[in-house]
Amino acid sequence: MSQKRDYYEILGVSKSASESEIKKAYRKLALKFHPDKNPGDSSAEDKFKEAAEAYEVLSSAEKKSRYDQYGHAGMGQGFGGGGGGMNMDDIFSQFGDIFGGAFGGSFGGSRGGGSRVVKGSNLRVKMKMTLEDIANGVKKKIKVNKLVNAEGVTFKTCSNCKGTGRITRMAQTFIGAMQTQSACNVCHGAGKMIDKKPAGADQNGLKRQEEVIEIEIPAGVEEGMQLNVRGKGNAGPFNGVPGDLMVVIEEVEHAELKRDGDNVHYEAIVSFMDAVLGASVEVPTISGKAKIKVEPGTQSGKVLRLRGKGLSNVQGYGSGDMFVHINIWTPTELTKSEKELIEKLQDSANFIPNPDNKDKGFFTKCVTCSHDEVY
Repeated sequence: MSQKRDYYEILGVSKSASESEIKKAYRKLALKFHPDKNPGDSSAEDKFKEAAEAYEVLSSAEKKSRYDQYGHAGMGQGFGGGGGGMNMDDIFSQFGDIFGGAFGGSFGGSRGGGSRVVKGSNLRVKMKMTLEDIANGVKKKIKVNKLVNAEGVTFKTCSNCKGTGRITRMAQTFIGAMQTQSACNVCHGAGKMIDKKPAGADQNGLKRQEEVIEIEIPAGVEEGMQLNVRGKGNAGPFNGVPGDLMVVIEEVEHAELKRDGDNVHYEAIVSFMDAVLGASVEVPTISGKAKIKVEPGTQSGKVLRLRGKGLSNVQGYGSGDMFVHINIWTPTELTKSEKELIEKLQDSANFIPNPDNKDKGFFTKCVTCSHDEVY
């Protein structure tokens, strides 16, 4: 499987390129590789689609930001927003914004001057994800209430535009007569109108219906990340193209573990005796329980690292680590005999604080724990 090219490289612009520079670069490539200029040339058509995909992402502030942060992994399976799923109708619908009406039907919402395909609206839902779900990736089913094409709807040709979807007007200007085209104000460019519709259908031949949709969510997603499931939004009016389903990730806070990017943190409360004498302490991880070895003389604030026990990177760059922060618990109540025992040790040279350099610095407290045992 060939690796996807960088979107900036495709358009020939830098990451700091302005919106107008990105649009100008896309316009140049779109004109060069347009199928009407390269009939039968599959290579030109592939480059045409590639440029359109890059522009779809980089022309959107939200998608561009996600791409800059996560690369193609943030736009691919589940994430949408580009990712190779564009069809020719999607691509040609862009040309109205890039070229205006100067190119007529060839660059409008449809090819060859015909009526344009109307796209349905997008749906937006929130999905709660546990830390375990995020760590492993998961398939989830959600129920959405969406607009679908009602059965039994029939259409007829728009009498105003005669099915073209456009109204042509001639206007006299100081440089002579000019012909302009605009979408039909009756059918809104669809070229057809509702003829018959069943009870419950709206003016566009649509009705509401529940649908269960299965979504595959990759490992490593983050709070606020948006996944785009193509074609699962509301149906397009007049049998148009369906919109997309936007799924926004919401992380459910874990009771014990705290996330920091691909890493996770845990605060282990260790008894004074275990810190002095050393002990094997059980800690929770994303994949189950683990035991770590607390060395004799461990100081409060020491950090143990369990390599690879964090979260998978959303771009596939390995996994993060788990950091166990040692916090020594000091008894708040003592019996008389316990107090007398501690007082006997109070003046011992070994109980007088005498930290060396490794006990003073924060960055020296983090060590790799090689004694973890997962079970």
